[in-house]
Amino acid sequence: MAEEKLMSKKKPAYPVNKKLDGYLDRYSRKIEIPIFYEDLLRFSGSVVVYDADGDDTLWVRVYYSDFDREEIDSSLKKVYSILHSDGSERILDYLNIDAVDYCTFGNSKPFRIKVRNILNDNYTYFYVKKTDASRVYGLELEHMLSPYNLNFLVHRDTLIEEHIAGIPGDVFIKDFLPKCTESEKSQLAKEFVKFNERCMIRLLGDMRSYNYVIVPVHDFDHVVYRIRAIDFDQQCFEGNLKVYRPQFFKENYQMVQLVSTKLQKYSVDQYKIEERSIVAKRIISSGNRIKRLINIAKTDNISLQENIEMLKMQIYDLTLDMKFKKSGTMGQVLAEALDFVKRNYQDVSMKQIIEKKF
Repeated sequence: MAEEKLMSKKKPAYPVNKKLDGYLDRYSRKIEIPIFYEDLLRFSGSVVVYDADGDDTLWVRVYYSDFDREEIDSSLKKVYSILHSDGSERILDYLNIDAVDYCTFGNSKPFRIKVRNILNDNYTYFYVKKTDASRVYGLELEHMLSPYNLNFLVHRDTLIEEHIAGIPGDVFIKDFLPKCTESEKSQLAKEFVKFNERCMIRLLGDMRSYNYVIVPVHDFDHVVYRIRAIDFDQQCFEGNLKVYRPQFFKENYQMVQLVSTKLQKYSVDQYKIEERSIVAKRIISSGNRIKRLINIAKTDNISLQENIEMLKMQIYDLTLDMKFKKSGTMGQVLAEALDFVKRNYQDVSMKQIIEKKF
């Protein structure tokens, strides 16, 4: 299926409602910050940012008037302290804002802030985006259901996200994958199967190769690769179930080829079962936190009605579980998907469920 038929042309941003706002406050995600997304839009000009090969990165480096720059730099340093430290000002003298980049591509149009420690030249990034309920749900679900914790803050219409380090998937596939050993390619195939399964279970869509990173981890005498999502805009929005399965995007074709050439069907099924079991255990261990989030999502407006109808029927056709058919919101579809995994992760019918592709 052509990619343009998989997804809507543009996803609208959904506001954070009162219940979700209260949830964020309860779990220390909501905190006052000294700068807003709109403040960063006051830049005076910009220059294109090119990569090492001279290609346009679709980011531009923005600059501000002298008056605005001093205020913005000071505020961004404070945001860094709130995000990564105790929020005090004692570290501000040792920080420098090296760059503010603006992305002209995609829905969120984020700002990427490069912060450097002037004492040792270590640097890191964080992102400033417009708050969107879909993105907030995606970040929280990633925090609870993936192997990775996430640090982010919300204040009114501004979202602050920590940087997720790794090699962008498209860059890895182009520059690093051809140099991998056969053993490393097998390990990557396994990880892609698990990543594909994890995205589908929690309805995280649009995992094209530039929306995830590949993280090499050195373990004794070999390298282990991990795949991490870095874009959460398409959480629980689209109606086509294929959007939530990275294998169906043409940008991931080479990763899919790895799976087909390196793994036998039995191994693929086994890795799917492993990932479903791990996610089910995370759902259980998350306790009241994930219950509160899902209960809020059930009554929230985070998708279009036609998308809800399409997705619930596609999942019903695969599972024959009437609870999907009765879902009235995208949050209810998500709730039933997570409950389905939790109820069945120790069931003997899990293999049959996976063979039906859900």
